[in-house]
Amino acid sequence: MRTIVYACLCLLGIALFTQCNSGGSGDGSADSTSVATDTSTAPGSTAGFKIGAQMWTFRLFTLAQALDKADSAGIKHIEAFHGQKLGGDMKGSFGVDMSAADRGKLKQLLQSKGISIVAMGVISPQTPEEWKKNFDLAKEFNLSYITSEPVKSHWSVIDSLAGVYGIKVAIHDHPKPNAYWHPDSVLAAIEGHPNIGACADVGHWARNGLNPADCLKKLEGHVYGVHLKDIVKFDQTNAADTVVGKGVIEFAPIFKELKRQNFNGMFSIEHESNWENNLPDVIATVKYYNDQVDAIK
Repeated sequence: MRTIVYACLCLLGIALFTQCNSGGSGDGSADSTSVATDTSTAPGSTAGFKIGAQMWTFRLFTLAQALDKADSAGIKHIEAFHGQKLGGDMKGSFGVDMSAADRGKLKQLLQSKGISIVAMGVISPQTPEEWKKNFDLAKEFNLSYITSEPVKSHWSVIDSLAGVYGIKVAIHDHPKPNAYWHPDSVLAAIEGHPNIGACADVGHWARNGLNPADCLKKLEGHVYGVHLKDIVKFDQTNAADTVVGKGVIEFAPIFKELKRQNFNGMFSIEHESNWENNLPDVIATVKYYNDQVDAIK
């Protein structure tokens, strides 16, 4: 009996020793495998998040003045819009018709403030030639994407141009009856077009009676940028804007969902209220954003 017990204990010891050292070679390979497994099941990351501002927020001011305001709010990434007067010692407006001189001065101004143009829009060029001019402008300023509500017949054209230029097209969602008010319409444009994705305007989704977090889930893997805004009433297409975090939209699920998706893009603050003195509102939104993101890191 003692012999049997002793033999069993020996076999158990060998099995435990073998299990503890399986895959181990003294070079840490076993530990590396364990870390990789843990990483693959991690609940996303906020590392790619960045806060920015859509210059439409400061539409009553020149772009030079708007850059001063963004800089004072600690914002270093912007989304430009066509038609905003450049200001400063620049004569024209932002867009494809900017002179070479104004383009050079704008680049110098951006560099002096450490601000980059990540995107521009919302645009809807009417011809392929207009699209090419916009892609040329986007390339010159090193944009990541162009925000647009494109003509349906242009989907294939802009997808091809986006591939050639290495610049994505992000479809924006204005309220009903806009053609892209629902994420399903954006998904229709994305299908078969790998360079087309979404600019998720969470405020407009709420105006359309849609849950922004649910919309983001539908568009998983295709969200290139976000327009960050809040509104005072759900399911009302003309609901007024308010400071982000003070309206009816629940933002915690939005940030958590984008973290889960490993979103790598810009949250463009687009505050369409208190037009003449909205810098304090923008600063408050930046703080709210930082607090929300810190809470889920």
